Amino acid sequence: MTTPTTQPEITARPPGFGAWMALVLAESKMVMRDTAGLLIPIGLPMLLLVMHGISMDNQVLPGTDGLTVMEVFVLPLVITMVVATVGVVNMPSFLSYYRRSGVLRRLAVTPMKPMMILVAQAVVSVIQSVIGIALALTLALAAFGGNLPRSPLVALGVFALTMFAMYAVGMLVAALAPTANSSVAIGLVLFFAMGATGGMFGSREALPDLMATIGEFLPFGAAAEALGAAWAGQSVETTHILSLLGATLIGSLVAAKFFRWQ
Repeated sequence: MTTPTTQPEITARPPGFGAWMALVLAESKMVMRDTAGLLIPIGLPMLLLVMHGISMDNQVLPGTDGLTVMEVFVLPLVITMVVATVGVVNMPSFLSYYRRSGVLRRLAVTPMKPMMILVAQAVVSVIQSVIGIALALTLALAAFGGNLPRSPLVALGVFALTMFAMYAVGMLVAALAPTANSSVAIGLVLFFAMGATGGMFGSREALPDLMATIGEFLPFGAAAEALGAAWAGQSVETTHILSLLGATLIGSLVAAKFFRWQ
């Protein structure tokens, strides 16, 4: 009579650093293959910067100790546009596509958990935003006489808050949109709605009072105003910081509640 042997229990090893890097590289390739999604977050803000740079001819604002329109308004607006386009439009479309095509469902039964896709896509989105902003800054400084912010640490802090807020809104879009196409449509509507009321198409002072007030406290307008203050070396208004924090908190909580892996 033979004694049955007990098979040792096999446990899956958690993914290591190499697996994370491979996933980030794969997500980078996916983004680079999406020509429109790669060029629009960089090309559209650069076009806006060039148009404003040529038309305003480095105009100095009165009573600002030499600050120009490029520094106080255009550069903060361009930076906000880059982050908003990547976070609100691009990133949700990839996540919605992965859910629709079953990628997230299949990953759920492997050591490569679906959450890794979210992290990798966020990393790639941050890299894409940084590249777009670096190109815009280089062009502004080299061609239009722009300068770096007078409060660089404050500007970096506001930039980080802007990324959190826009990505939280993007995760909310990814959570609610059933398909990749609907994700792009919803993201574009939100992007242009926030941009139109936040100064993307002209000064908010030209808008009706109610729309101008709403736009100032939406993530786009709050980010542009806060970055403009940092560029000028002025104090950032608490209400703008609270607006960005509120968008981050509300967007993250609602997205976490409604996000579906399949």
